Formats: sequence, C-alpha cells, structure tokens
Amino acid sequence: MLLARLFIKDYKNTDKPSVRSAYGKLAGLTGIVCNLLLCAGKFAAGVLTGSVSITADALNNLSDASSGVISLIGFKLAEKSADEEHPYGHARYEYLAGFVMAVIILLIGAELLRSSVVRIIHPEPVEFGMAALIVLAVSIAVKIGMMLFYGKSARLIGSDTLRTAAADSRNDVISTSAVLIAAAISEFAAVQLDGIMGAAVALFILYSGVGLVKDAMNPLLGKAPDAELVEKIRAKIMSYEGVLGTHDLMIHDYGPARKFASVHVEMAGERSLSETHEVVDKIERDFMRAGLSMLVHLDPIVTEDCTTGKVHRELSEIVVKIDPRLSVHDVRLVQCAERTKCVFDVAVPKGFDMPERELVEEISGFMSAIHPDYSCSVTVDISYAPVQKSAGETEE
Repeated sequence: MLLARLFIKDYKNTDKPSVRSAYGKLAGLTGIVCNLLLCAGKFAAGVLTGSVSITADALNNLSDASSGVISLIGFKLAEKSADEEHPYGHARYEYLAGFVMAVIILLIGAELLRSSVVRIIHPEPVEFGMAALIVLAVSIAVKIGMMLFYGKSARLIGSDTLRTAAADSRNDVISTSAVLIAAAISEFAAVQLDGIMGAAVALFILYSGVGLVKDAMNPLLGKAPDAELVEKIRAKIMSYEGVLGTHDLMIHDYGPARKFASVHVEMAGERSLSETHEVVDKIERDFMRAGLSMLVHLDPIVTEDCTTGKVHRELSEIVVKIDPRLSVHDVRLVQCAERTKCVFDVAVPKGFDMPERELVEEISGFMSAIHPDYSCSVTVDISYAPVQKSAGETEE
C-alpha cells in the first residue's frame, strides 16, 4: 500500500508490535482527515439542497471522524507496556476501541432512522443540483478507497478494530449510493424518495451495527480460539520427540499479539524427569519466540504396561461411540483388594448436552461389559478449545 510505504518504517514486518501500532495509527489519521473533508462537502450540499439524507450522511461522516479518533487513541493506549496493575499489558484497549466504534455506528443508524421517519411523515421538497451529485459521487469513490485500505490493513495486522472500520466504510458506500440514487430519481423523475431512502439506509446500518457490536464484544467476553489455531498448536506440540498426546488446552486473549496459553502434554512415565523436563522447556521457549506465552503441564503415562494401553484404546472406542467429540486421557489402573479401579478423565466439548452423571454411568456400563472386575473413577473435563484428537487416536 502506498500510504504504508510512505509513512510506516519497516512496513512489511507486521509481526513487530511497533509496526502493527503504526498501521493502526495511520488508519485512524487517514479516517479523521478523509471523513472531515467529506463531512464538510456533504453538509454544504445538504444545506443548499435541503436534503435530510445528504445532511444525515454528512453527520455520519462526522461520526466516522470521531471513530478515527477513537481508533487512534485505542492503538496508542494499546502500546503501553505492562505495569504492576496490568501485568498482561494494555492491548485490549484496541478491542475497546472497536466496541466503541460499533456502538457509534448503532447510534448514527438510530438517529438517521428518526430523521428519515420525520421526513416521511412531513415531506419537504428537495432540490438537487449537479454540485450535490458530484459531491456524493466523490464521496463514494473516497469511501471505496478507505474500505480497501482498512480491509487490507486489518488482514495484515489481524485487527478487529480495522475490520470494523472497513465494514463501516462499506456501509457508507451503500448509504451514500442510496442517497445518490434517491437524489437522481428526485431530480429527473420528480419523485421524492429522500425520507424513504434514508430510512432504508438507516435500517441497513442498524442491522450491520448489531453484528459489529457482537463481533467487538466477543474477544472482551472470552471468545473461543479458532479451530485452525488450536490444531496448529496441537500439531506443533505433537512434533516434539517423546510427546504422546495433548489435552486441556486453554488460550487467554489479552489483546492482539498478547495471547497466553496452557496445555497438558503426555509423555512416557518411564523416561527420566530431566529428559521430559527438557522437552517441556523447549516447547515453552519455542512458543514464546513465536509470540505465544505457553505454560506446559507434564502428564506422565505408562507406556510399557500393555494392559493400560489396551484399556486406553477400549475407553477411546467407547466414548467415540457415545459422541465422536469425546476423548479420554490420564488413564491409570489401580489394583484394589478384589477389583481393579480404572481412573481416567473424559474431555467433553462446550454445549455437550448429556448430563455428567448419565455420561459416567454409560461409560461405566460399557466397561463393565468388557471387564466385569473393573470399576471406573471418571473425571469429566470441559474442553475450552475445539476438540482435539486424543493420545490414543494419535498413537493408533
């Protein structure tokens, strides 16, 4: 992008926090300047023609300029380093900026709808001239350029705030196009569509705004990690020598490029503690270099006991029959007086609707049919990430 090449040093290195922030601040400044110029032009055209839709469109650009200010402040605040009160940094300010921008879009949509309904109830003659049509056409061209700029910047740095700005620019293209169409029809066909078109645009903006608010709230409320990211992490962990399986992955999002994670890693219990600890340390160091602070919990599992391995496979087959999303881990056999206690965890996805007690009873029933002298001690784990393959599935 030309603007990035002109104003951002080392603009290709988008993984660098300072470059990422520079993209955000450049986008904010660009939005402020362009929207203020568009607001001035449209406001003059609206006053001259008496068009409520053009005037409302001018106010929409003014709100977009304020959104640019919010975006600029958000990226600036997100740069702040961690401190005693905020040990995980301040990167979530960017999410807050996106949320505020989405709320502003909703407010603008509501105000535009109100003014349009008033114009429908109390219609007034509107006189469009060529100057007004040119202003609207130029506005559409500028907004298309801004939409493309915001969209590409959002993809480069992975910013939800800029994605919101791109969606807002898209809405502006649609709304201004609708105003331009209404103006042209009113000018050449003597039909007053000013209020009706304004109301239609307002409803579209409100519909889009609701979706943007929801998207902006997701990371603040704790959105589940993407399945692609989870699988990428799992595959990387499984690539280390001696790793037999992973489970209980949790990812905490404290802002763009500020993610923390924890995971359980299964390794052979017969290996020395020093060997397994070295592998765990290497996993944590490698993820830290890649920008993800990872805490690894080691789960030693018995690999030389054929009976335990056989039971693990049997349990995996049992739970998959109940629901393909289920998996088992931490399988241990404990010899009691007359029975063998089978201790294990079963991981269930969020939204799994079978009651915990019923699930445990069903698994225990299947196991009793295979091993009448076994009793089950089951711990049900809720998966906070998309379902991963169990160690048994990986191994076999």
